[in-house]
Amino acid sequence: MYYPGCTLMTKAKELDRYARKALNALDIDFLEVDEWQCCGAVYPQASDEIATRLSSVRALEEAQRKGCDLLTLCSACHHVMKRVNHDMATNKDIQTKVNNYSEFEVPYLGETKVVHFMELLRDVVGFDSVKSRITNPLAGRKLGAYYGCLLLRPGNTMMFDDPENPSVMEDFLRTIGAEPTVYSYRNECCGGYMALDNESLTQNLCHSVLKSASTKGSEGLVTACPLCRYNLDKNATDDSPKIYYFTELLAEALGVKE
Repeated sequence: MYYPGCTLMTKAKELDRYARKALNALDIDFLEVDEWQCCGAVYPQASDEIATRLSSVRALEEAQRKGCDLLTLCSACHHVMKRVNHDMATNKDIQTKVNNYSEFEVPYLGETKVVHFMELLRDVVGFDSVKSRITNPLAGRKLGAYYGCLLLRPGNTMMFDDPENPSVMEDFLRTIGAEPTVYSYRNECCGGYMALDNESLTQNLCHSVLKSASTKGSEGLVTACPLCRYNLDKNATDDSPKIYYFTELLAEALGVKE
């Protein structure tokens, strides 16, 4: 089941639109979660903060009840969903309180597998299979993967890739015909929500990312995170790499981008 999340319906429509086009081009059938709600945007650190977890658990429970994995796209949604699901699988107190509040017919205990779109391409479809569908390879494009922090950490819960030396997005870029550039700040934070109360900190972090990528010849940076794209775009200069959603480049390589 596909969980789009609220940002993909407002400020990050391209991330969602091109994902749907790519799924169709790859002949992947999917259902959207019924009446989904915001995931909460930020993972609740307090173990007694139950209300913030409820909307995520509702989507997870629906996927489990219908016998599906839960497919996510936004880095923040994926981060929240996967960590809340881990709580539901491992924390008895949170399990009890959430299930008492939600009154599911069958208690939800973290059974759903949360899969990011990039993991779907790598582990389910397979990059070789994706490559066989490419009609417009992005040959000659030097692009840098920008992971940020939410997809990778904490590594023992997210299990997306090696948090210190990830490679899945570089493998994806090779699959669509581009030349990946590896630079020092590709898995560093952009500043995230600190942009709201410490704009100068976010500006400095984004400048470090953009400069690091530029020194390796990156003409563009590729992300799955709407907040990362916003912060990087806002703090870019005229000579900074252009910021892309990975689904946009996938749709272009598959020949289904408008």
